[in-house]
Amino acid sequence: MKRVLGIILGGGAGTRLYPLTKRRAKPAVPLAGKYRLIDIPVSNCINSEINQIYVLTQFNSASLNRHLSRTYNFSGFSDGFVEVLAAQQTTENPNWFQGTADAVRQYLWLLQEWDVDQYLILSGDHIYRMDFRSFVAHHRETNADISLAVVPIDGRRASSFGLMKINESGQVLNFSEKPKGDDLRKMRVDTTVLGLTPDQAKESPYIASTGIYIFNKQVLVDLLNRSPEQTDFGKEIIPASAATHQLQAYLFNGYWEDIGTIESFYEANLALTRQPDPPFSFYDEDAPIYTRSRYLPPTKLLDCQITESMIGEGCLLKKCRIHHSVLGIRTRVEEGSTIEDSLLMGADLYQDREHRQLLTGNSKVPVGIGSNTLIRRAIIDKNACIGKNVCIVNKDRVDESERESEGFYIRSGIVVVLKNAVIPDDTVI
Repeated sequence: MKRVLGIILGGGAGTRLYPLTKRRAKPAVPLAGKYRLIDIPVSNCINSEINQIYVLTQFNSASLNRHLSRTYNFSGFSDGFVEVLAAQQTTENPNWFQGTADAVRQYLWLLQEWDVDQYLILSGDHIYRMDFRSFVAHHRETNADISLAVVPIDGRRASSFGLMKINESGQVLNFSEKPKGDDLRKMRVDTTVLGLTPDQAKESPYIASTGIYIFNKQVLVDLLNRSPEQTDFGKEIIPASAATHQLQAYLFNGYWEDIGTIESFYEANLALTRQPDPPFSFYDEDAPIYTRSRYLPPTKLLDCQITESMIGEGCLLKKCRIHHSVLGIRTRVEEGSTIEDSLLMGADLYQDREHRQLLTGNSKVPVGIGSNTLIRRAIIDKNACIGKNVCIVNKDRVDESERESEGFYIRSGIVVVLKNAVIPDDTVI
């Protein structure tokens, strides 16, 4: 695996995840109470013995860069690294990254310096666990120029993805971007050729790309140099190469989720609380997900009722009820409060008792959840200050709303309280 270089694409502006991406890059969005989305692809690389990894970033990248530099420090006796390549303007190219392929193209001069056989290209905003060693072995055994990790998908969801047709040997023949009607039916394939059982193939007769690619080194160089006007891998570079190169599909039949919207992000986080078999588990000793070590104290629970939930490190919960929720690091919930079906991202700091009393005395709100507050079906971003007797339940059942001046948005019926927002006592949302 030393002959493979990992390249993780840090993502665009993340507009569909706004306001969670207001101050941070999409891969830096907190996940599961203690991780960030970028930890998923980096950990998959490390667990697959790919220790030379570049992360290409552009939008709101300060917190992402800080997290990577604090988390992934390899030994001085190792040649491993996780290094950020930020978008920059040069005399040769005065433009920022124009797309996934253009981001790689602008740093091609650096990537070519590595004596490797393949480039593994990943997205920084997906949740999955994959052993890339099997993927690379399949790529080499089939003599592919380009390999695409694909997932089987049913007809109900198929029109939301870019689909592909394959032949009996798994070679990719053509693509169709989010087809519907007759165009969708034409993209049906016999997925048993990828290893599915007949019953599974009947249930999932389509295959969609996961955005995980392997390129032979010279193939990628040639394709990027040949068509400088093409800026995206999934929509332009790879579909155009199907007629001239050997493209091979590699079946990934595990859990894979594209965190593209507030609703999908919310559902993916709360699905982690499912028992006994959540769709994705962080409790895998053979393939752990790494993140920054913070050396926080244990969580303290004082006469609480907690069901179907995940609680991060360093939390302080007092006489409250938590159900079907995820609480991030340093979350503080005061007595009499109820949290249901919600994701609380926690805080970056602690406030001592004197500070909190001073804030209360000045009619300000300390960080955390105040007493006798109800929060249901919501995402509370980091360092939010929620007062006493607050009710966040989307009482008017609004589907979409932008109330930034009041400290929150509503997306797909989910209330999203902004990072550092202050919600005063007795507020009803």
